[in-house]
Amino acid sequence: MKKSKPISSIMTTEVITLSLKDTLYSAEKRMKNHHIRHMPVVENEKLIGLISLSDLQRVSFIDAYGKEGTEDTPIYNMLDIKDLMIKKPLTANPKTTILEVSKLLASKEFHSLPVVEQDKLVGIITTTDLLHYFIELC
Repeated sequence: MKKSKPISSIMTTEVITLSLKDTLYSAEKRMKNHHIRHMPVVENEKLIGLISLSDLQRVSFIDAYGKEGTEDTPIYNMLDIKDLMIKKPLTANPKTTILEVSKLLASKEFHSLPVVEQDKLVGIITTTDLLHYFIELC
């Protein structure tokens, strides 16, 4: 493994994002439809936050007893994206190495990093991306 290989070589570049106008229900639905667990929140292509499926699960009972949230989920009607999102999340840039990101994610309690270049969201790197990379090495 090249220790200096940049995350730009393995990150997801077609990022599914949210805006502050989206609802928690639409966030949950999009995550499940696209089989993803993290969505950056953007405003004019600028990253302003990050929300995860576990954030949604913490405030609702989605997946409890195999059920999906609905637009009538009371908590979804009380909160907005800005209430749940991580504001100013930790980020990486495309030149950050795979090794650096692996060490960072291994030491923290989160599983994704938005990738930003000149204040613009250009990708996302997740523990799943890293696992796929390491599997290919074996």
